[in-house]
Amino acid sequence: MKLKNVFGLFIVAGLALGLVGCGGANKTVDKSSGAAEGGPKVVHIAHTQAYVPYDFVNDKGESDGFEVAVLKEVQKLLPQYKFEFVPTSDDDLLIGVESGKYDLGTKGAWLTEARKEKFIFPKEPVGASVIGLVYRKDNAEQIKDIESFAKFSGKLVPIAPQNAQYNVIEAFNKTHADTPIKLVSSEAFTVADAYTWVLEGRYDAYIDIELSYKSNVEKETGSYHNLADKLSFVRYKAIPTYPVFNKKNQQLADDYDKAIQQLKDSGKIKELENKYFGEDLFQYVKD
Repeated sequence: MKLKNVFGLFIVAGLALGLVGCGGANKTVDKSSGAAEGGPKVVHIAHTQAYVPYDFVNDKGESDGFEVAVLKEVQKLLPQYKFEFVPTSDDDLLIGVESGKYDLGTKGAWLTEARKEKFIFPKEPVGASVIGLVYRKDNAEQIKDIESFAKFSGKLVPIAPQNAQYNVIEAFNKTHADTPIKLVSSEAFTVADAYTWVLEGRYDAYIDIELSYKSNVEKETGSYHNLADKLSFVRYKAIPTYPVFNKKNQQLADDYDKAIQQLKDSGKIKELENKYFGEDLFQYVKD
């Protein structure tokens, strides 16, 4: 009898374990099928931490900035995705997007042929970046814009060929064959070198991003504010800026394009530009 009871216990225990196993398997299937049916796809978006006002982390520790704000509006039009913003460095952003660590990144990036080999660029830009010339205030009467600079001397601080600004000057020269700017290629150098060379008279201008000039020279806490009474800046044009997508995210880039067009048509992009820049920068974009 005792032996029979023992066998009975084994049978009951086996049935119980079988039921538990079946229940666990059903739970796993339900969970995976629910994820497949329902939730939005999580999209990891990297952005720079201190590129005010384009992309930065605000006083509350939140992702902020014009490009971040635009992408948050894009998210509202794409319920199939859930955007998660990750503040990071310039280098990590580019390496991370290329490797797939991030689905896309935004950093006020210009489109270049070298970058097109590594990333998907959407058709629609997310913003625009104003560039212009830094020159000596002593030449304010002669240099009013880029055309007058070209006629004055055209002696521009050399530019690295891989820099998108090189292409900008190259394009200018094609349409100003009679008064071209002296375009000389160079290896990378610091902005301090460029400002110094202009002040010394080795060159008469340096092509710079307006935001960089304002941050470095005009701002009282800028690294080169001591040069504010010697240097000046004149705008040339605005260059479109784009988010960069991992090569596997073509569908995401296509969906982004559709959403951006809606935001442009509704006036939301212009509204955000005025909030973060105080003006519409796209009006300065030239072919």
